[in-house]
Amino acid sequence: MKNGLIDKYIDRVNNGFSSSIAKGVLLLTMVVLAMLWANSSFGESYFHFFEMEFTIGFQDFSLTEPIHIWINDGLMAIFFFTVGLEIKREIISGELSQLKKALLPVVAALGGMILPAILFFIINHDSEASSAWGIPMATDIAFALGIVALAGNTISKNGKVFLTALATVDDVGAILVIALFLTPQIDFQSLIIGMIYLGIMVLANVVGIRNMWFYVVVGVLGLWIALLLSGIHATLAGVLGALTIPATRKVTELEYKTHLKSWIEDFEDSCTNDNSLLTPKQEEILHNISIESKRAGTPLQRVEHMLKPAVNFLILPLFALANAGVRITDDFFRMLFHPVSLGIIIGLVLGKVLGISVFSRILVKSGLSELPNQVTWKSIYGIGMMAGIGFTMSLFIAELALEDENLLSIAKIGILTASVISAFLGLLWFLKNKNFKER
Repeated sequence: MKNGLIDKYIDRVNNGFSSSIAKGVLLLTMVVLAMLWANSSFGESYFHFFEMEFTIGFQDFSLTEPIHIWINDGLMAIFFFTVGLEIKREIISGELSQLKKALLPVVAALGGMILPAILFFIINHDSEASSAWGIPMATDIAFALGIVALAGNTISKNGKVFLTALATVDDVGAILVIALFLTPQIDFQSLIIGMIYLGIMVLANVVGIRNMWFYVVVGVLGLWIALLLSGIHATLAGVLGALTIPATRKVTELEYKTHLKSWIEDFEDSCTNDNSLLTPKQEEILHNISIESKRAGTPLQRVEHMLKPAVNFLILPLFALANAGVRITDDFFRMLFHPVSLGIIIGLVLGKVLGISVFSRILVKSGLSELPNQVTWKSIYGIGMMAGIGFTMSLFIAELALEDENLLSIAKIGILTASVISAFLGLLWFLKNKNFKER
């Protein structure tokens, strides 16, 4: 009885930590902690700590970078790896697998990227920050789904799926912005070496290599280091590497069910009166089931499932802690109403909802697509508001696009302000209109 209660408690804790609410709350906690630390009496230690240099490597080869670079270029490559896995999964069998299903979230996401970028550029076209137009294009899916979870059942399951698909397309857009517009100088020799390693990973997939350690070694020691040295942002190695991970099964669903049924029958036949230990036959059966279960699943889904907790509860919170700290000075309101901050706030809060709504309307009116079941136009407006939570990816793009520390601080204030406003408006919208699912 005692063990049963303990198991129930552990399951409840695990379920809590896997929830969208927990992810959102943890990210928000790290943002608040970063702001408090940066503005405390020992605020200098915040900036000093993340600028401390850390060396990884051997005697003949080593890399030395500040801690915040290791987080932004190293750990965030793992985050982008999971983004790449999610994109590949959605394209193969998810909401982006069929043209008709994919068309609406793709077009909506394009609207939610194009209009915010245009609004930002209009406001900042004659300043040195004009190249930072990519900042308000992004959506933080972890934060957005966390806020959606707080709204409970006021948004339908299909509405959440639509938001997830839209944010996935947003991620693709952000990745393209980083690759095409935020790469200042390229070392083509290192880039070619990186592409060779990528080719090796693709070839391994084709010939059927499913051992994940192979992809880890080639991806990290080959592709990631080569792209880091090439000048292209190393996080793109995560996306490219993810696209090479096998997404096929070794046994069919029917074969797996047949084998499993046979083994379960053998397992029951091997039972003894002593329940404390398994018989050698039972151990062998469990071993066979474990191996067959791996063959029945895909490496892509297995790795994604394995990495998600580390990404959601370690990497993204560390990124938030390292990047969200901004000093609040007497110039706060001047910084808040600076063109860079205003461009981000207007882009995320207004541009997102307008872009997503208008582009969706045009597509549906044209007859090329239709709203998903249990998703109303009011739902689309609310989803557009939630998509204005740019946070993680917006901060990431800001770090790359703005070299001036003052402008970067202003951008961070704009991102945090816009994300809070979007979250509040989106949550209020869904809670106030509880019948969105009724059509």
